[in-house]
Amino acid sequence: MKISRPLLLASGSPRRQYLLKHAGFEFTVRVPQVSEDFAESMPAETVPRFLAERKAEALRPSITQEVIIAADTVVIIDGRVLNKPANADEAFAMLSMLNGRTHRVVTAVCLMDKQHQRTFADRTRVTFARLTDDELRYYIERDKPFDKAGSYGAQDWIGMIGISRIEGSYFTVMGMPMHRLYQELKKFEG
Repeated sequence: MKISRPLLLASGSPRRQYLLKHAGFEFTVRVPQVSEDFAESMPAETVPRFLAERKAEALRPSITQEVIIAADTVVIIDGRVLNKPANADEAFAMLSMLNGRTHRVVTAVCLMDKQHQRTFADRTRVTFARLTDDELRYYIERDKPFDKAGSYGAQDWIGMIGISRIEGSYFTVMGMPMHRLYQELKKFEG
């Protein structure tokens, strides 16, 4: 889809780039250099919004006519945010928490230009089947999910064999709620 203004994706995520490209959007990529830390006291549901807005705000001074698209995805279980794992042990611990259970994935998107900002979030419930420790380790070794919230990608091997149910948008779990993004970009331009 052609938007009348240039789009700037504030993300190095290959999944977000893939989704935007395959939805027909033309865009450039610029990765903001920002901390993804947040206060532990912050309510879990607000974390992705906070981080998406931080990413967009970091690029705002450098734009002229562009519309920035910044996003952040978190996995939430038992009120706890599972962001990106630091290493294989942390990935295994996260996947063990999700194993055989249902959790929420929240992706927030911030659209921003020089004068305006619009932020929205989409939520999806994901249920994992019960997997063995060997299967979890196989996935970690095979796909190295260290750049993924909650240590997994729905499009990866573990998603194919381990996700038994999704209630909501699959693309929200991948990191960009395309159905909402499309509608919100139309409003942002209008």
